[in-house]
Parts: sequence; C-alpha cells; structure tokens
Amino acid sequence: MGVSSRFILEQRRVIGALLRTGFEASKEKPKSAAKPTTPGPLLKETVTPPSPELIAAYVRHVGGDPSGYRSTVPPHLFPQWVFPLQTASLRGLPYPMHKVLNGGFRMVRRANLPQGEALQLEGRLSNIDEDERRVIFHCDSTTGTASAPGALEVSMQAIIPKRGGDKKSGPKKAGPRVPDSAKELARWSLRADAGRDFAKLTGDINPIHWIPPAARASGFRNVILHGFSTSARAYEGLVRNVFSGNTEAIRAFECRFTKPLILPAKVGLYRSGDEVFVGEAPGGPAYLVGKFETQ
Repeated sequence: MGVSSRFILEQRRVIGALLRTGFEASKEKPKSAAKPTTPGPLLKETVTPPSPELIAAYVRHVGGDPSGYRSTVPPHLFPQWVFPLQTASLRGLPYPMHKVLNGGFRMVRRANLPQGEALQLEGRLSNIDEDERRVIFHCDSTTGTASAPGALEVSMQAIIPKRGGDKKSGPKKAGPRVPDSAKELARWSLRADAGRDFAKLTGDINPIHWIPPAARASGFRNVILHGFSTSARAYEGLVRNVFSGNTEAIRAFECRFTKPLILPAKVGLYRSGDEVFVGEAPGGPAYLVGKFETQ
C-alpha cells in the first residue's frame, strides 16, 4: 500500500527550496573563480514540526515501529526540516548547484526531539573542500525545541563532481564492498515506487527518484532510491534487530552513500562490529557504508 499524497501538503517548505534552487541554477551567470570564505553566516529559523500522522507513516515506510516514536520525532527524519536550511547556506556559490549529490552525513542525538513543539534550527556552510576531481560542501546544523534545545546535531556533505575528474590512468578503483564476514540483519524488497513514496513523506521531489525518463536522462538505468531513505532504513534496521526496538539506544550515526541504489531492488542490511552496510550480499558492492555509536 502506497503513501497518501496528502502528506505533500506538509512539504511546502522543502519543495519551495528545491524549486528555488532549480530556478537559480537555470539563471546562473559566470561568477568569480575565487573560493568563498568559510564558515558562512549562521542561519536561524523556527519551523512547524512534522505532524504525528506524517511521523507514523514515515516510520512505517522505512521499516520501523511507530509505537517507538509516540511522543518523539525520529532523528533520521531531519532532511524534512534541515534541507531547506542547507540549500539556503549554499545559495549564491560559484558552482553548478544543479549537479549537487548527497555524499552522506553524521548525526548526533543529544536528546529526544519532542513531537508537537516548534523546531528551532541553526545552520551554516562550515567548509568547502575542493580539488581537481570534486567539490565537497560541509553543512552543519542544530535542531532543538523550547524544552530540548540543541537536541540534534547534523553535519551533511554535498558533492559536485568535476567534469573528467574521475578519469585517471590505470584501472578504475573498486568501490566499497560488504565484508565477507558481515552478518545479515534484515532483507528488503524495494518497489519501483519507493522513491515516490519517500518524496511524499520528506518533500525531496528530485525527479531522478520517481520519474524514470528523468533518471535515465541523468545516466541511471531507472529511478534511484534517496540516500536518506537508505540510511533511515539502516537506522531502523539496527533499532529493530540489534537494540530490540529501543529507539534511544543509538547516540550517533554516520554514513556515506557509495553507489546509486536502482529500483526495484532486493538488498540486505549487514553489520560488522559497529559498522553497517547496505548491499546485495557479503562480498558484493555496498550502496551505503555507515557506523553507529551507542549511549
């Protein structure tokens, strides 16, 4: 059963940020090659929290148990409110922002985010790491409420590959793989419309996740799953299969998105110590490589 389209009404802020980014990219003019100064200005915003109905639908969609979040907001839902702040921190930079890819993130939960309280956000572009192959933007943010200030800290990485930057002499370097010794914790059968449903729940309407012609135009065989959907499924897989449903067990979670996950797909969640992987089988390519810390 798919996700109700009524949740799109809660995504006006995210969708607006995406549309502004697309419009500004289409109007870009040549700019100075000088590297912008970092850290950038601190941006602050207070936003309406996600509704209990959206939270429950989102948790079910990514494989979690909504009863574990009766009074709190899942920390991995942060893109739904942080993404517009991130796009604002990147606005006006002299780079082709329409080519930005999601590289990964680190998330630290200092306290639970209570449901129903306005979210108080602070964020900025903290650093730009550039070489001949790519540009990496590091964007930091803090989310809190009146009763839980500074509850969630997130550092996201956005990447712009440079033309020809991945063409080097010699054999192409193999990407990360799931360790042969990793233990499978869960297995997922992901439908072709998983990206469309995640877009309804978070507002990330990038067409490569739900419109096949747009995905093929970007070089993919079919639509690809949102990286944040993969990471949320990994997080909830740990909660369910390692921590017996304790949603407060994980203090910190970080991951890199290492390979596009083309839909539909059947993949597994694997654990090796404090590391997690999403892939098709041990020894095979990893779509996500992550690490978690407990309380």
